[in-house]
Amino acid sequence: MRKATRAMAGLAVALALAGCGGSGGGESAPVAPVEAFAAGGPPPLIPQPMRVDPAQGRFVLTADTRVVAAPGDAAAREAAARFVELVRESTGATLVLGAAAGAGAIVFATDPQAGNAEGYALEVGDAGVRVSAGDAAGLFYGGVSLWQLLGAADALPVAVPGLRIADAPRFRWRGFMLDSARHFQSVEEIKRLLDQMARHKLNTFHWHLTDDQGWRLEIKQYPKLTEVGAWRVPAGKAGVGAGGQPVRYGGFYTQAQAREVVEYARRLHITVVPEIEMPGHAQAAIAAYPEFGASGKAPPVSPDWGVHTWLYGVDDPTFNFLENVLTEVMDIFPGTFIHIGGDEADKYQWRNSPQVQAKREALGLKDDMALQSWFVKRIETFLVAHDRRLIGWDEILEGGLPPEATVMSWRGMKGAVEAAREGHDVVLSPSDITYINRMQSEEADEPPGHDSPISLEKIYAFEPVPPELDAGQARHVLGTQANLWTEHVRTEPRVEHLAFPRLSALAEVAWSPKDARDWQGFLHRLAPQMRRFAHAGIGAADSVFAARIHAEPQGEGATVALANQSGFGELRYTTDGSEPSAQSPLYAQPLQVALPTTVTANAFLDGQPLARPRSLRIDALALRTRQAEQLAPCGKSTFVLRLEDDEPLDGERAVVPVNIGTPCWKWPAAMLDGIAVLRVQALDLPYNFQFGGDSMDKPVPPAAVGELEVRLDGCDGPLLAKAQVQPQTSAVKQLDVALPPTRGSHDLCLTFAGSPSPVLWAIDSAQLLTAEEAR
Repeated sequence: MRKATRAMAGLAVALALAGCGGSGGGESAPVAPVEAFAAGGPPPLIPQPMRVDPAQGRFVLTADTRVVAAPGDAAAREAAARFVELVRESTGATLVLGAAAGAGAIVFATDPQAGNAEGYALEVGDAGVRVSAGDAAGLFYGGVSLWQLLGAADALPVAVPGLRIADAPRFRWRGFMLDSARHFQSVEEIKRLLDQMARHKLNTFHWHLTDDQGWRLEIKQYPKLTEVGAWRVPAGKAGVGAGGQPVRYGGFYTQAQAREVVEYARRLHITVVPEIEMPGHAQAAIAAYPEFGASGKAPPVSPDWGVHTWLYGVDDPTFNFLENVLTEVMDIFPGTFIHIGGDEADKYQWRNSPQVQAKREALGLKDDMALQSWFVKRIETFLVAHDRRLIGWDEILEGGLPPEATVMSWRGMKGAVEAAREGHDVVLSPSDITYINRMQSEEADEPPGHDSPISLEKIYAFEPVPPELDAGQARHVLGTQANLWTEHVRTEPRVEHLAFPRLSALAEVAWSPKDARDWQGFLHRLAPQMRRFAHAGIGAADSVFAARIHAEPQGEGATVALANQSGFGELRYTTDGSEPSAQSPLYAQPLQVALPTTVTANAFLDGQPLARPRSLRIDALALRTRQAEQLAPCGKSTFVLRLEDDEPLDGERAVVPVNIGTPCWKWPAAMLDGIAVLRVQALDLPYNFQFGGDSMDKPVPPAAVGELEVRLDGCDGPLLAKAQVQPQTSAVKQLDVALPPTRGSHDLCLTFAGSPSPVLWAIDSAQLLTAEEAR
């Protein structure tokens, strides 16, 4: 059984060890400084600054270097102190922070004449370093850039070539959204994420706090929102404990904890934008207070994913409830924007509520879309009266926008274009580019995630300003953000794996001038950034650099091809089971290997590994084995998610791609000569997906007790064999399907068939066995 965590295991250790340096204890000769980067070469900065010019000389940072802020310059002293903290984290050295300037010092200073908000100037030379800016954020970002100029060094002294940087952001909204409603993260983890945001010059933390699956913020006037709404019983075996009793999942942030996060973010020059969903994605709230739901009924807090039908009502008591909630929210979060969601509000309950329809008719509204527009406008009026601005997902365009609303466009770019043309501010976060809950690749070592992988390069190539906008309309583009929905992100290490380094790419999109972006240059600068992640204990994904090993039978042996996602770095390999080094053979063409052989490979840049090594054992049986990722989804309805099993309760779980539309997989060109048995490792998962009300198609899952059918030469081909399947107590079930003698190469179609039920079958792996191997 494959484990989701193996994608992250060992990477931080491998990269940290690759950058190790330092000196031994006792008396020793002065240590020669490590060169942070080559003079004239690209500085190791992410995001890329607006302008970098080389200068004479170099600056050597030692443990004795003084860091200086003028007396009375509080912003400069705070930025200087942050820089000292960063150096201590990465090198272990604690620099002295003082007020007396002099030769060889690092000086932070507020410059009242500086122009751009959040911008800074950084000068490095023989005489010292100067960081200046017109505001506290600019000084902080200048300190971050100075720290990054040290490269991945983990000890002092470090020599930085002379240069001058003039920098300022392209967009004022540079954001990251974290969904804490579907799965809950600790305050400590959120602070770690905020730290990394600040180091990437991201300045907006969009915090998704409520949804159908959980209400995560304490509201004192309505305690049941967290007493009831913060807890759910997960679907399937994950919701059943020893003895059959329900196992609850959940948690919430007290108001004190939320204020702690807000203050922590403020000191990092990050504004927190809370999201309180309405009128849809409200099932957890309605479970706590059913009187404010459109139906008046009390649902459970949902264990399901997808589009739900539970909407708030439209009567005055419901608006009183929402306004009271928002009053407490505004007291915690002092930022300008309050996000009210507004997305995926399936109108099934409104359509079927006599009270709601009577209200709509009394208001003279033509349909339920217009009713939602009225709902959003009423909330906006309340927020504007409290000097706040409403922001919502692009569905708030439907039926007409409130006059001062800002639109967050997620269903592509169309919503942003429409809103900007109407004079509304917009934030771009299209789901096919910036939804980082999607996998980074389709490889077997990725953690759970949504459909359609989004690579690092795809995010890096994103242009947030739609080409349809003229210059005046483009000024309404506040910026962009990446969104991490957590339906399938159960653990904090997986949050980090999905977020990084894709947030590095998004940061450069949001900060750097459009014409300064360079993909190959970014990959060069990402190498030291990956080591910075490792030093900070961040489990960043190495998917963009990871070596991928593909083997095909060739005569009595096999042909092995190596590649990586970006085509970056030198691929080096071994065939004796050892870990590759920078001196291992360089891959130049497919390898011819005898059986059995273990091929291990990694990518290198300047002699340093870019990822953790990957290995593949190749023998006769391995060449007749396919992991689920090597099988193609098929069937009339194809919607593939990468899901984890619902068992065991504690510990690691198997992770596989699952076709929730039709549980069907194709094994192309399977060699069947001498094959007697198809052995399938299968998982039974809960079918916990909702697709809205009666107007929406609902894929039909297979039976709890059904059959695995094997068809020849396509899913409409003749039935070759079948075997009965039913849920078992073990996490992974082994199915042996006897095959009749068949010669030659054929496509195999593997389908779980049966009547509808709440069980979804998935394949972990499949093997073609001889009769002897199957015994």
